[in-house]
Amino acid sequence: MESQTASARKFTWKEKFAALGPGFLIVGSFIGPGTVTSSTRAGATYGFQLFWCVIFSVIAVIVVQGMSARLGIITQEGLAENLKNDFADRPLLRNLLCGLVALAIAIGGFAYMGGDLTGTALGISALTGISTKIIAPVWGLCILLILNFAGDAVKYLEKLLGICVIIMAVVFMLTMVVVKPDLGALLSGCIPSIPKRGGLMTCLSLIGTTVVPYNMFLHAASAKRTWHSPEDLPLCHFGTTVPMIIGGVVTGSIMITSAAVMYGMTVNNAMDMAVQLEPTLGVLARPFMAIGLIAAGVSSAVCTPMGVSYVLAGLFGWKTDTSDKRYTITNAAVLLTGIVIAALGSNPLGLIMTAQAVNGIVLPVVVGVTVYLTCREKIMGKYKNGPVTTILGIAIFAISLILGVSSFLGVFS
Repeated sequence: MESQTASARKFTWKEKFAALGPGFLIVGSFIGPGTVTSSTRAGATYGFQLFWCVIFSVIAVIVVQGMSARLGIITQEGLAENLKNDFADRPLLRNLLCGLVALAIAIGGFAYMGGDLTGTALGISALTGISTKIIAPVWGLCILLILNFAGDAVKYLEKLLGICVIIMAVVFMLTMVVVKPDLGALLSGCIPSIPKRGGLMTCLSLIGTTVVPYNMFLHAASAKRTWHSPEDLPLCHFGTTVPMIIGGVVTGSIMITSAAVMYGMTVNNAMDMAVQLEPTLGVLARPFMAIGLIAAGVSSAVCTPMGVSYVLAGLFGWKTDTSDKRYTITNAAVLLTGIVIAALGSNPLGLIMTAQAVNGIVLPVVVGVTVYLTCREKIMGKYKNGPVTTILGIAIFAISLILGVSSFLGVFS
């Protein structure tokens, strides 16, 4: 979508497959217990009426993550570094933006970590019967070891998250096919409409769980590490678009399934769907949901501390590897906070909603900065945003601004 594309070059399928890693890192981050639960609740409460939100979210995440990745490749710097450099002559505004982003993403990361660990534990507990208060801290310590003591952790995590996302896609798509949704009602849900009672907040929640602020920082950093030439932009575009679409399929499958089998029922957590699937899946209902929830929790939980650490590293000039103690300490702080929250048995849904509120407040700032930076010829040269990308980016910014205002008001209500 950039104004001028890089020189046309043929890529092999092996190269295209390898290019999916950074994209799966982002999808693995936003498909977590919060997304599973939000989609389940949306389907159970409103049927297929909010399916258009899933479609919009997929378009939005492709656009903004594509901008972030392109920025990382062209400038060979992360989003945070570009933010600091471009606002260097306006130190007050730069410090305000950097401080707001750092504070909001750190607080949001702490809250999400507790919810992610507990969400993963719910799935494992459903299969083993072991208490989530035991499983969650143990799993958190495992993630801490992986992130801080594995050699090239990110490279292996990309592969792990790709496997997790594929497992989720297979599990939830099979479940969706089994329940045989009403295709007419599904198509009508593609037409934008917002239910009167709680519909706006549910709609914004669905968008907010997909377009996550720290993922833009994470993707820019991951892209600049993976690709170093404008010639690779088409490969990056492929590696961004395909995983995001797969992520949208996962989210959409969950909503469609819950709309088909749970419409009008109360949802407390994603495992509630398993009970309603027993008439169609029988004894496989709980294992299906448990495996899907575990995959979602694993993918999200390993990305949350990385996302927070990458943002702070970019803002404050740290290295993004274990050689920098500040990076390691940030990883550990996010995980240990999540472990404490999970061990105390706090309500994961409450934590996730808090995190969404905090991230919702900073989301328009991050989207706005990303659109602004990638529109500047001074930064991007001939690879700046084209008219279509700019219009889409502004529209996404407007929606995210509504999300941020609603989230802020929701904190007080």
